[in-house]
Amino acid sequence: MAQPFLTQDFHIRWSTLDTASIQADITQALEAAETGINQFIDQDRGRMNFDSVVLGLDEVTRPLNESWGLVQHLDSLCNSPALREAHHAMLPKVTAFFAKIPLNEHLWDLLETYSKTEEARALTPVRKRALDELMEGFRQAGADLPPDKKKRLEEIESELSQATQKYSENVLDSTNKWELILPDASRLQGLPASAIEAARVEAVAKGLGTPEAPQYRITLKAPSMIPIMEYAEDESLRRAVWEGSTSIGRGGDHDNTELVWKILRLRHEKALIMGRSNFADQVLQQRMAKTGQTALNFIENLHVKVKAAFDRETIQLQEYRADQVAQAADLLQPWEVSYWAEKQRKAEYDFDEEELRPYFPLDRVLGGMFRLAEMVFDLRIVGRDVVHYPVGESGPASSQPGEQGPVEVWHPDVKFYEVRNEKGVHIGSFYADWHPRDSKRGGAWMNYLKAGVPPSGDRDRRLHLGLICGNMTPPVDGKPALLTHDEVCTVFHEFGHLLHQLCGNVEIPSLNGVSVYWDFVELPSQIMENFCWERESLDLFARHHETGEVIPARLFKKVIAAKNYRSASDIMRQISFGKLDLELHMHHATTEGEDLDQLSRKLLKDYLMPLKTENPSMARRFGHLFSSPVGYAAGYYSYKWAEVLDADAFTRFQREGVLNPKVGRDFRDKVLSKGNSEDPAKLFRDFMGRDPEPLALLVRAGLA
Repeated sequence: MAQPFLTQDFHIRWSTLDTASIQADITQALEAAETGINQFIDQDRGRMNFDSVVLGLDEVTRPLNESWGLVQHLDSLCNSPALREAHHAMLPKVTAFFAKIPLNEHLWDLLETYSKTEEARALTPVRKRALDELMEGFRQAGADLPPDKKKRLEEIESELSQATQKYSENVLDSTNKWELILPDASRLQGLPASAIEAARVEAVAKGLGTPEAPQYRITLKAPSMIPIMEYAEDESLRRAVWEGSTSIGRGGDHDNTELVWKILRLRHEKALIMGRSNFADQVLQQRMAKTGQTALNFIENLHVKVKAAFDRETIQLQEYRADQVAQAADLLQPWEVSYWAEKQRKAEYDFDEEELRPYFPLDRVLGGMFRLAEMVFDLRIVGRDVVHYPVGESGPASSQPGEQGPVEVWHPDVKFYEVRNEKGVHIGSFYADWHPRDSKRGGAWMNYLKAGVPPSGDRDRRLHLGLICGNMTPPVDGKPALLTHDEVCTVFHEFGHLLHQLCGNVEIPSLNGVSVYWDFVELPSQIMENFCWERESLDLFARHHETGEVIPARLFKKVIAAKNYRSASDIMRQISFGKLDLELHMHHATTEGEDLDQLSRKLLKDYLMPLKTENPSMARRFGHLFSSPVGYAAGYYSYKWAEVLDADAFTRFQREGVLNPKVGRDFRDKVLSKGNSEDPAKLFRDFMGRDPEPLALLVRAGLA
């Protein structure tokens, strides 16, 4: 009998992954993992060693991790009612299994016993770190707790997994529920032609309109919504879209308000059981910041440094709008901010984002990005032929590494690539899925389906298998997908995460790839964004989709001049998210009776632009915080924390050569390949020769 979710194939046969198999396959994987854990515990205490204990525990859970990872992956990219039902049926059981591992007293006793052996005391530094991190992870998950508290922790983990899954589904469903169908293009005045055409194609996809009488469909997905908010001259249209966006996770059948409070309460209870005063202190123990207060101080110190510039930018925008409409300066409406900011930028810098779009056809962007990876990081990225079959209608078996033939993918838009090092050795592969669909969650992300490790002793290399996903501007009517500069930066950002995983060269799986401290994980992703602003690197991929010309000098000058336009506002937006995150988890996790919108406004009073109509709280659609049991919860500050690191680290590229292969190889060898094998502060010092310069971020933003 076929068991598609238990496949060990490297190239996954997506067409065989029918939802009807999920419950049986994951149940079997759980049973096998349970048996494996019991055998692991029963190993001979007199003969145990690092391989049988630290590596052995990872191997016991790896098949279940990979099988369940496929289910979660499909839930993000091919969501359907049947998949949800199967996912919901197994989610509590899988969560309970993983929650029980660190709470198993026999397992904890085995680890403690091994840690006191002579071999454990004499381990190499990397192996010692693996053991220490494993034991610290167990302690933080409650290994030292009495039985009654362990039982409650298991219950909390199960409740959290279900509450966060429901939160995530509410965001997806309420996003998909909203649409605006326009009978003609009259209300789309001001929009770029590409956005108008995309709206027409959206309508056609739903069977609306004819070639003679086209209709136009607006949705809340970023490629549809952002052009409306920035360019639509029809204020009522912008207002309607803004009101639609505020309905995500708010009101009706998909309201997330109670779930936000429930998730906060459960996380807080978990922290108290663990002897911590709040959830931030609990999760940040194994982060660079160490405590919630350190992270909050970081955010608040940055706030002080940018507040005056932020206020100045706000007044300038209010005055600009007042001049344009011949009225006294006044507060703006939320649906006016992006529109007038875009007009002001165009007026001040003679620069319109849309001017750049023809220079960013997705295929050229990707080709240039891969070329950059070759020149700077000494990697080779090669596309493979792909094939897509609907589920249940599979064709010939998908080829495997080293074989000829196409690789199967989960949707016709998906691409597949192999990555090789400078010696031509295949180190990993990845899928790329760039455009929005109703069955696909919003945003952009990187993840992996199989974690690789280098060869060691008699063990062969295990290949990394990653994925990179986004919701970028789609192609229209056979023309190439033309991206905005922001979208290009997002592609590079996620590719940075991917490189971090694929270049991981640590022999211990738990220390490899992106398994690093959360406030360090954004350094490789954010450092890649810098290449989207440098002439030398831009010329590799920014070429006109029709002529192949690079960005003209006059346009490039405008891009750079406008780079730091409203930079204080951009920073303030990010730190407002970090502030809300930390305040909710540190000080308001149990203030359940309070109005979520009023509380958010009070907490962010000095962080938000004053508006005539207040925005509802971001918390109801803040997937980073609430769509998984931990995720970025109490950790959103890490984007800015790592941005300080990346702004500083990139100065070495600027000083020694943006495309300098020596600097790139140094970054690969001293940061990307190291995973969590050493303290992240040391990795930064190894690359830069010193500690980070805190002012680097403000200097780059033109604020210092």
